[in-house]
Amino acid sequence: MSSSLTLQCSACDRTYDARTWRCDCGAPLEFASTPTPANREPPTSWADTCAGLWSFDDFLPVDSHVSLGEGLTPLVDAPDWDAQFKLEYVFPTGSFKDRGATVTLSVAAELGVERVVEDSSGNAGAAIATYAARAGIDADIYVPSSVKPAKRRAIERAGATPVPIDGSREDVTAACVDAVESGDAWYASHAWNPAFFAGTATFAYEVCAQREWTAPDAVVTPLGHGTLFLGAYRGFRALREAGWIDELPRLLGAQAAGYAPIAAELHGDAAAAGSNDVADGIQIRDPVRKTQILDCIDATDGDAIAVPAAAVERERDALHRHGFYVEPTCAVAPAALAAYRERGVVAPDDDVVVPLTGSGLKTQ
Repeated sequence: MSSSLTLQCSACDRTYDARTWRCDCGAPLEFASTPTPANREPPTSWADTCAGLWSFDDFLPVDSHVSLGEGLTPLVDAPDWDAQFKLEYVFPTGSFKDRGATVTLSVAAELGVERVVEDSSGNAGAAIATYAARAGIDADIYVPSSVKPAKRRAIERAGATPVPIDGSREDVTAACVDAVESGDAWYASHAWNPAFFAGTATFAYEVCAQREWTAPDAVVTPLGHGTLFLGAYRGFRALREAGWIDELPRLLGAQAAGYAPIAAELHGDAAAAGSNDVADGIQIRDPVRKTQILDCIDATDGDAIAVPAAAVERERDALHRHGFYVEPTCAVAPAALAAYRERGVVAPDDDVVVPLTGSGLKTQ
C-alpha cells in the first residue's frame, strides 16, 4: 500500500491503514500526508480534457484507476443572480458526487477491494454504484425507502444492490455501519472516507483555474454532511499553501430548515427552525464532521443559514426558467445567496461562485 494512503485520526492522531473507516475513538480519519505540487507556479496549460479533474493529480492521494472523464464542469455567468454558476450537474451521474466517487473508487482499486458499501439519499449512492461498476467492484448502497425512483434505478442499472431502509436518514447510516462492522466490505462513505473529500476538493482547483488563478470573494454551497463545503475549503487551502492563490474565499453554507445543526450552532435553534422536506439531499441532523465544518467557517469568516422549503421551490423554478435544470436540493444555494445579500453578509460588489450540484433529470 502506498504510504500516501496512510490514515490519521482527526482527533487523537493515531494512524491506520486505508482499509479502516473510523478511529477507535470514534472520530473520522484523514490522510496522514497530503500531496502538494513541486511547482510554485500554476501551470500555463492546466486542463487535459481527457484527464478531466485528474489534471490536478499533483494534489490527489492516488493515481487515476477508475475514471469516466469527469470534471472540468462549466463555470458560467448568471447575471440574474449576479454570480457565476459552476454546472456540477453535467457530471456522468448528474451530480458533483462523481468528484468524490472517482477518487474513492481509485483508492479502492489500489487496495484491491472486492466490495464496497455506501449509505446515501441518492446522489452519492448513484455515483459510488457507477464508479464501482467501472472498476468491476461489487457495491451495496443503503438508501432511504423513500429514495426517488430515478436515483434507485441509477443504482440498480449500474449493477449495485440497493438496500432500502425505513426510517430517518440516520437510520440508513446506522444500518450501513452495522453491515460494515459485521462484514468484509470497504466503507466508501461520502461522509467518512477522506478520499471522497480529496475528490470534492477538485471543485476549488477548477474554479480558480477557470478564473485565471484568482479565488472568488465567496462560495455558497448546499450543506448537509459538508461533502462539497469541506472539500472546497480543503481545495482552496491547498492552492493557497501552494502559492497559486492569495486569499481564501468566504465559505457560506445553505442548510435545509429543520435539518440545520450548523446554523443552529452559529445562530441558535430559532434560526434553524422550520421545515424543508424539498431539499432531501441535505437532510442531515448530525453531520459526521460537524467540528471540521465549524472550523472551516471560522477560518474563512464564513457562515451557515437555514433555508425554508418555499424559498427553495421559488429558486428552483427561477433556475429552470433560466435554463438551469436542477434538482430541488441544488436550488438551496442560490436561495441562500439571496438571503445572505439581504443580511449584508454578501456585499453588492462581491464576486460569488455557486455550484449547481444536481440534475433535475434525477428527480422523476
